[in-house]
Amino acid sequence: MAGTESVSAAVNRRRFLLASGATAAAGVAGTSAGTLPPRQRHIPAVEPAARTGAQRPPRSAPRVAPYALTTLETTACLGGNAHTGTYRRLVSGPGWPLVVRKELARPGAGRQDRRTPLACFVQFTDLHLADVQNPLRTEFLRSRGASSWRAQEALTVAGAVALVEQVNALGGGPNTRLRPAFVMTTGDNVDNNSAIELEWFLTVMSGGRITPNTGDPRAYEGAQNSGLPLYWHPGAHLRDLDKRRGLPLIPGFLAAATRPITSPGLRIPWYSTVGNHDDLPGGCLSPALNDFAVGSRKLLSVSAADAAAYAKALGSGDDPKSEVLKAILTRNAASARTVTADERRRLCTPHDYLAAHLDPAHAGAGPVGHGYTQDNLDGERMYYSFKVAENVLGISIDTTYRSGHYEGSLGSDQLRWLERTLAAHSSRSYDADGRLVRNTGADDAHILVFSHHHSPSMTRRPDAARTDEPRHDGAEVIALLSRFPNVVAWINGHSHVNRITPHAHATPARSFWEVNTASHVDYPHHARLIELTDNGDGTVSLFTTLVESAAPHRTARDFDDLSAVGLASLYREVAYNAPGLAESMKHGVQEGWAGGPGDRNAELVVAGGSATA
Repeated sequence: MAGTESVSAAVNRRRFLLASGATAAAGVAGTSAGTLPPRQRHIPAVEPAARTGAQRPPRSAPRVAPYALTTLETTACLGGNAHTGTYRRLVSGPGWPLVVRKELARPGAGRQDRRTPLACFVQFTDLHLADVQNPLRTEFLRSRGASSWRAQEALTVAGAVALVEQVNALGGGPNTRLRPAFVMTTGDNVDNNSAIELEWFLTVMSGGRITPNTGDPRAYEGAQNSGLPLYWHPGAHLRDLDKRRGLPLIPGFLAAATRPITSPGLRIPWYSTVGNHDDLPGGCLSPALNDFAVGSRKLLSVSAADAAAYAKALGSGDDPKSEVLKAILTRNAASARTVTADERRRLCTPHDYLAAHLDPAHAGAGPVGHGYTQDNLDGERMYYSFKVAENVLGISIDTTYRSGHYEGSLGSDQLRWLERTLAAHSSRSYDADGRLVRNTGADDAHILVFSHHHSPSMTRRPDAARTDEPRHDGAEVIALLSRFPNVVAWINGHSHVNRITPHAHATPARSFWEVNTASHVDYPHHARLIELTDNGDGTVSLFTTLVESAAPHRTARDFDDLSAVGLASLYREVAYNAPGLAESMKHGVQEGWAGGPGDRNAELVVAGGSATA
């Protein structure tokens, strides 16, 4: 995972640590834990909107099907009393209101009565399904900061299954009444770029039985029963770092976390976009490290010097980080934990990733390939376009560096393909010099672009895997998209933060929104229900309602519910208790990774629609 954009050196350093796959919810190596993303410096022009969806039930009414609600009705929030130490339980809190964002176009009065629904779908992002016993993981970075390891990671599969159940239970969208037509994942579907994690992801989405365990089928072999007090040992009485800050003792936790679980699979089609963790081990390392991934030595503790050397290599942003890690793993092999080698942990090539999506066994509710086709496989091209709805086009792009880097970019070939695709669905556009271009042969459509990386995380650097191709950063993608008035939004993930950014242009028709959604592995565990409407007045609206999983907000009082549902609830609650995060929220920090009110449930108004066609 990669962290959020920031001008501060501290947050940049945090970003490099998060990129290693070691980490999570806040904190910078070598600094005090608990750092939250910086508050937005710009307070968006927003206004509360009248609720157009189902009315919230009275607070006294029983919630018969809590998973069928969105965050318009209720949200998970920290309760008033700590369990022990700083650990706090979750309760169901009030929903978040719909906020109208009007930076790009003036919302017309009465549009609710004349709008035409165009599309409704769901975005998943940054599921990070993790084989926590994989020997290539770098949990040892926790010695440099409590936040450099996620205590909840063993429950990623249970959490993802609960999210699928939530989507299956959704009715019509609150603003269009359309049922979601599909789910789009915007990358980092897996955590370690391994074949077994990819199989888990495809099975979660398409349905089937999953055993979230590798190595010895009879025993867990990872950080959480290593005997090292650096990690939470939920099933042991060891006074570890996390129990000292309040995480509970839960006998049977690891056995429950690794037992088989069945996903119902999505009942609607789903599409896939690739992220850096899908393409690279740890999201930023070289595929040359495969032998360590499938091997039998798992390093859980290193010297301060080795931890500092690897953290420095991550901070440099250069590929030698893989060589530094290889040297550390080799040098410390004798002191590493012996685990059961497992070939299923092998790293996936782009060809492997595409072929697995195209396997009919994973077709689920369709389409076969989930956006990818045989043509993608033949050229190892991980980008495509597809029909979202009538007169609405989706474009999924591949923003990864295949040689080993957590940041993103586009190659020149893909950028030219993107320009051609945009032009084919735009009867008018603008050239690079700002001159209007007419294309009478174009098939006009509203355009939604999907990627893993958000614009601030896309940089221009050579890709050693594609040395002959120049790379292009986020600013260049924004410039290209702004040439096509039919572009409504660019929808992405990667940052693990809810943030919606207006990309305004002096020519209003050339403006569009960037919708960046938080992850489903860290607080606040969000997906988005996205709806598109034509307002009949020369504008369109994109609605971005946040969605939680089907798991109840409350966990069992004594932590003794180790069913699949109970584990999914615990997954969310432990994430809300990440080092420093609960304390920050306790003291009134309302934004952080959840974003401000205008980054959550929003109506995003932009020029366009049938009135100006």
